[in-house]
Amino acid sequence: MINFNGNIQENDSVLTPSNRGYSYGDALFETIKASHGKLLFWEDHYFRLMASMRIMRMDIPMAFTMEFLEAEILKTLESEGLNQASARIKLQVHRAAGGLYLPTNKEVTFIISAQKIDQDFYLLSEEPYEVDLFKDFYIAPSLLSTLKTNNKAINVVGSVYAKENDLDNCLLLNTDKSVVEALNGNIFLVKGNTVKTPPLTDGCLKGVMRKQIIQILELMPELEIEEASISPFELQKADELFITNVITGIQPITKYRKKEYKNTVAKSVLQKLNVKVRLG
Repeated sequence: MINFNGNIQENDSVLTPSNRGYSYGDALFETIKASHGKLLFWEDHYFRLMASMRIMRMDIPMAFTMEFLEAEILKTLESEGLNQASARIKLQVHRAAGGLYLPTNKEVTFIISAQKIDQDFYLLSEEPYEVDLFKDFYIAPSLLSTLKTNNKAINVVGSVYAKENDLDNCLLLNTDKSVVEALNGNIFLVKGNTVKTPPLTDGCLKGVMRKQIIQILELMPELEIEEASISPFELQKADELFITNVITGIQPITKYRKKEYKNTVAKSVLQKLNVKVRLG
């Protein structure tokens, strides 16, 4: 079941060939983690969605308040029996059908779906996690590349490449050949007491979890956080690499080519992240 514009209905009764999200990628989405009816970092998700809709020149409906969308998400969780569990929520917005590249209908509709997940809080995986660079295609840095739109071709092709090469993930490069992000999250690099993550101007996703991790690192006096470009050369010099997203939290990378990594900083930051979740 999904929530389509406030109506709980069957999952297979929405998509048509004229759907603009399907036809032109004229859509945005937020992936949100819920824990026992609490939406984690909901305010950050909401304001990112509103900012993204403005960049996409979507008319934001008056009804799209933070309270309204939160209530619709909670309604969806309840309909799936997930209001007392942990869940992955996908909130999608797209312009209504009409027009070709140029929309002729300014109405915006939303779809909310939810799936059960096991972890209430964030756990650090100690399992091997190997990555490599994906160099078939590059991200062109711009405001659009920082948005969660339906245009995720590079992530799809990169995921197929990773599967074919027995990799757990791949790191994406921008057209300047800087490391931008992983296929499913932002990237952080630890060298000594410095932690680096690419700036938004390099084209990385404006990640909600990225924001939480930066805020946590800013309060850790033993570490220095930098938003700076990362060259592929730096990867093999690093002490740690980890990926962040709102579902997994922090995913340490254990191997890149012949280089193996520790996870000391990742563990320390994850503990503080879980405290933030409990207190938030």
